[in-house]
Amino acid sequence: MSNLKKKLMNGDFVFTVEITPPKGPDITSMRNKLEELKELVDAANFTDNPSANMRLCSMAACKISLDLDFEPVLQMACRDRNRIGIQSDLLGAYAIGIRNLLLMTGDHPVLGDHKEAKPVYDIDSSVLVKLVNNLNNGLDINGNRLNGRTDFFYGAVVNPNAEPLMPQLKRFEQKLKMGAEFFQTQMIFEIEKLERFMDYSKKFNTKVIAGVVIIRTKKMLHYIAEKIPGVVVPKWLINEVEKLKDHDVERFGLDLAASLIINMKEKKLCDGVHIMAFSRVQEVRNIINLIKNRV
Repeated sequence: MSNLKKKLMNGDFVFTVEITPPKGPDITSMRNKLEELKELVDAANFTDNPSANMRLCSMAACKISLDLDFEPVLQMACRDRNRIGIQSDLLGAYAIGIRNLLLMTGDHPVLGDHKEAKPVYDIDSSVLVKLVNNLNNGLDINGNRLNGRTDFFYGAVVNPNAEPLMPQLKRFEQKLKMGAEFFQTQMIFEIEKLERFMDYSKKFNTKVIAGVVIIRTKKMLHYIAEKIPGVVVPKWLINEVEKLKDHDVERFGLDLAASLIINMKEKKLCDGVHIMAFSRVQEVRNIINLIKNRV
């Protein structure tokens, strides 16, 4: 059993951080960041070619993290592999010691840096959840017996910000039925949206890790609002940030993220937070310290 699973099952409030692998083979900077981050959070979640932009693969980044004694979460998207490739990669991931998975459909290549790439989407994220459930039971996707079984702790994504929300809730239930053990949310900007989702999710026995982004600049907020699929940035937040002087935005973003996390923790709304600081170690350190000082 992974340490992340143990902590969640024990009722601990966990902290994970999102790491974007480098666009190239030089891992020096990533290794240095991991050495610092492993003292701050419970696990590192490595993106799988995020927003359809080509990067070092999540599996290699996870292996580097394991070598540094820092627990990784492997992201697996359906966009770039068919069911044969996905199963093969997951068996390989398990063989090298990876135990945590976050499963998703993946953004279309037209949004990324290889717009001419052909998407695969042989299966969607719900079927991917079922596929991992099969692997944990010693079966492939077609029910054929494997030589051994995996023991992945596997989760899926959910978007509490969606309007209307009901289609997301139906997808949430579908992934639960397929076997998902935890959920990670899309970026949360309004605590009320998370509360609305958590009220619904309480009737299910699952763990929820809420995504929280640290806004750094006005340009970054507009990019998130306009370029990242599935993210809903409220108009009041954009207006509030636009009123600020440029040098005040980072402090505002840090305070907003910290207040959201403290609210989530104190109200016991969720089981942990996933900090999206876009691989900036100092921002993660700042927000962890801010939370410790305020709680």
